[in-house]
Amino acid sequence: MNIDRSLFGIVCRAAAFSFLIAGTTALAHAQQASSVASAMNAPLLLAAESSPASLASAYSSSSSSDVAAASDAMAGFNLLGSSQPPPRRRYGRPNYASGNSNADGSEKYTFLAGAGLSGPIGNTHKYETPSYGFQFGFGRNFNKVEGVIFQFDYDHFGLQGATLANEEYVYNYYCTTAQQNAGYCTLITNLDGSNHVWSFTLNPTFSIPTSGSLGAYAVVGAGFYHKVTNFTEPSTGYYYDPYYGYIPYSANQVIDHYSSNAVGVNGGFGVTYKFSKFSNERFYMEARYVYVANSQRIGVTAANVGIFGATYNGYNYYPANSNRTTFIPVNFGIRF
Repeated sequence: MNIDRSLFGIVCRAAAFSFLIAGTTALAHAQQASSVASAMNAPLLLAAESSPASLASAYSSSSSSDVAAASDAMAGFNLLGSSQPPPRRRYGRPNYASGNSNADGSEKYTFLAGAGLSGPIGNTHKYETPSYGFQFGFGRNFNKVEGVIFQFDYDHFGLQGATLANEEYVYNYYCTTAQQNAGYCTLITNLDGSNHVWSFTLNPTFSIPTSGSLGAYAVVGAGFYHKVTNFTEPSTGYYYDPYYGYIPYSANQVIDHYSSNAVGVNGGFGVTYKFSKFSNERFYMEARYVYVANSQRIGVTAANVGIFGATYNGYNYYPANSNRTTFIPVNFGIRF
């Protein structure tokens, strides 16, 4: 009987210990299920591979309504699993109006300087040859598209060989051998010459808006044009040196000069290239057509020197200088 009581006590203690362990385990599982449910209802960071379906299967102890709510909450969140970063914000020069800027961010004032080639065309090409030219200008931009430039241009030209030969013929026509022997005249040889046109014009410009480095514009203008032709002959000059005395040198001496003033117009196109995204300096190349409405004047030519020249009392021995003038200047330079 004593043995039965001892055995009964041992069994009771073992049963009590088993119930204690089972209760502890159940409590731990309950706490874990509560934590999972809280995590599914809170908008925390979730892994990309954790879909609503996998969460529902992983935490089967949660109710179907909790899983559905968690799935709806997760539909708007993909913070860690995004395959691409959000698009980068484009930053550029701020647009604001200031003392030197327009409301659209463009500069109010512009300057240019360039040089290039000038080629006579049409009837002007019969008398002149291509040469060089240069230009300077400054102006006002009203916005990114419209502006106006006040400009100075200088275009230089040579003279055709036929032009020089005809002019030399006119100069020597009445210089006879008898007059030469009497010292009244001297034959002109090795005649040379040149022509140039300088102008002041006002030129509206219209730019084509672009977002890259390349740009384009159209330009028209009108203003005052001054045309000059000089005929020269080689001559010998002297300059004084304190050690060697008078030293001779050769130079071209102007022996005849003609000028003509007129109103002219021009128009053309240009392209620009910006050195950097935020720079104001631009390389430009442009070509224009120039028309100068010179007034024709009468004078002596190689064709009428024998008849008209015998009775002519004027001084115009090169009437071609007052012909209508047309040419195309092509210039390269910097705008800023």
